[in-house]
Amino acid sequence: MPYHPTSRRPIAGLFRRTADGAVRICVRAGIHADAISYLSIVAAAGAGVCFWKSGAHPVLLLVAPLLCYVRLWFNMLDGMVALASGKASRRGEILNDLPDRISDVLIFVGVAHSGLCSPFSGYWAAIFALLTAYVGTLGQAVAGRREYGGIMSKPWRMVVLHAGAWVTFFLIVRREPIHFGRLTVLDWACVVIVIGCMQTIAVRLARTMRELGQE
Repeated sequence: MPYHPTSRRPIAGLFRRTADGAVRICVRAGIHADAISYLSIVAAAGAGVCFWKSGAHPVLLLVAPLLCYVRLWFNMLDGMVALASGKASRRGEILNDLPDRISDVLIFVGVAHSGLCSPFSGYWAAIFALLTAYVGTLGQAVAGRREYGGIMSKPWRMVVLHAGAWVTFFLIVRREPIHFGRLTVLDWACVVIVIGCMQTIAVRLARTMRELGQE
């Protein structure tokens, strides 16, 4: 009997439709979903390197967020290909989720060492990104359903980082200060991500506890 995941991340229909053609090509060509999961790490590593080098080459601030979105697209595509090819499995769920966590670390460590923000900001954003995902998978482990609620899910972390990167780039090009108070724009982006992750963690934990209370 084919395996069906018990929890699937809600994805906007418009974004999902961008992968319809790629899913058909991957299924016909026999491209395994695991390979696509690994490609998401490659895209995230590219984004991390772009952020890392953006202090010396600010134009990379335009490229890095685009690679973050490529990472998200691969994250979506691997699950779609697994289901369409009938190769979804419990093992696949691990290989679908673990590369996501590696990707989060690669991206935010790149931000931390960009020279455009405090390293502490980037590392705290990485820590809270991991905690947010952990709480979601914890809900699946103990209550049988993964929680995706909250305001700072994975796509929104990338959107906030995108905004911070592009604002920083345009301020640099205009030779204007990138500091607002004692923090840079990228610092503030990481602060927003951390605060949003705190809210997301609280929401997911509360929903999981409610699920457990109904048993």
